[in-house]
Amino acid sequence: MSDQTHARTEHDLAPGEEEQHSVGERIVGYVVGLGLALLLTATSFFIAGTDLVWQPSIPVALIVLAIAQMGVHLVFFLHITTGPDNTNNVLALAFGLLVVFLVVGGTVWIMAHLNQNMPPMDQFIRMHS
Repeated sequence: MSDQTHARTEHDLAPGEEEQHSVGERIVGYVVGLGLALLLTATSFFIAGTDLVWQPSIPVALIVLAIAQMGVHLVFFLHITTGPDNTNNVLALAFGLLVVFLVVGGTVWIMAHLNQNMPPMDQFIRMHS
């Protein structure tokens, strides 16, 4: 048994407990995130529809902007940070991504094998007529 007593201070937070912010601070965070998301969206549309950007670099630029927008959404709206209290959020996000990749990858795999193994449509019609 320990004789030491631990006094709780303002900054002594257990994992999972979040520091309380005022409503104004939270609204400012959401507005900044919305502004960044709108800026990235507008930039994506501008890059896709202009001739000012070197044409072969447009897909790479759109991918970079999409990844940046995912980062903005994760930080400003889903509040995913590197803190120890966000472990469950990160694990839930990773599991969700795993499920999405399995569903999309499985669908593409099945469609590719169906496309490879199905006879052309004119042969199919001749076989059944």
